[in-house]
Amino acid sequence: MISFIAALLVVSQLDIPSPPQEKKEMAKVETPKEDFRLIKEEGIWQAPDWASVELAPNAAQIRYGRELVAHTSEYLGPKGKVLQISNGMNCQNCHLEAGTAPLGNNFSGVAANYPKVRSRSGLTEGIPKRINDCFERSLNGQGLDPEGKEMKAMVAYMQWLGKDVPKGERPLGVGLYSVPLLERPADPIRGKAVYDMQCFSCHGTEGQGLKAASGTAYLYPPLWGPDSYNNGAGLFRLSKFSGYVKANMPLGATYERPLLSDVEAWDLAAYVNSQSRPAKDLSEDWPDFSKKPMDHPFGPYSDDFSEEEHKYGPFQPILAVKQ
Repeated sequence: MISFIAALLVVSQLDIPSPPQEKKEMAKVETPKEDFRLIKEEGIWQAPDWASVELAPNAAQIRYGRELVAHTSEYLGPKGKVLQISNGMNCQNCHLEAGTAPLGNNFSGVAANYPKVRSRSGLTEGIPKRINDCFERSLNGQGLDPEGKEMKAMVAYMQWLGKDVPKGERPLGVGLYSVPLLERPADPIRGKAVYDMQCFSCHGTEGQGLKAASGTAYLYPPLWGPDSYNNGAGLFRLSKFSGYVKANMPLGATYERPLLSDVEAWDLAAYVNSQSRPAKDLSEDWPDFSKKPMDHPFGPYSDDFSEEEHKYGPFQPILAVKQ
């Protein structure tokens, strides 16, 4: 049998002319490639050319603001050289590429849309309040002095990024992708299988991330545990987490080339957000219960669905009641 296969291989490598009837030219058929991009329209927001920051009168302040976003822990983490007020994660762990990535929680719409009334607090919030929300929730720490140097620098950076966005507009690619809803609850058990296949190599089998060699920041952030975001963070909502990973994870994924299916994104979100993490007092959140999002996992609610249903879904029945 082996000698027969070897003979076939030898024959296949010989330069034997094709029979005349097989020399007909075949028409080349282009097979269309399926478009998996999450944004198909033109005009996706692009951050201003970073080199042009030198033209700004407050260029040094803007540069410092970007540095704080990209390397938060170095300045404001547990071993921060300015303050020690956060958990060791960087702002750009959630706001990718220092808040400039399409569908990566970018800052393109911040200057154009703040101040504004936010349903979570029921109050009019400016940019400093929104930044401090992230420090207290995603970074599980303390807020900055609203009039301090660091806060003013971060605000200046966000304003510079959105300087060309008209007031009240939300640029294409702002925020996170809205993953189509499942017709079943998101499943943590299936999500663990996705995690074990796609995520553990960066974030570890126990979700604790990987620290940088300096020990002052994370190369890959923890997804649960004491150094991760707390239960008041936006990513603790499954719709937010699924949208984040769909467009950006695992490493190498982008909105132009996502690597997870919609189902995998939802189930992964369910698994990660079923793990233990720090708790925040949320008693002041959502003073109007009717405005709580479909996937806010803590009651009381203005409907009869349970906390488990609000956390894992399915969400269509909840939305039907809201409407």
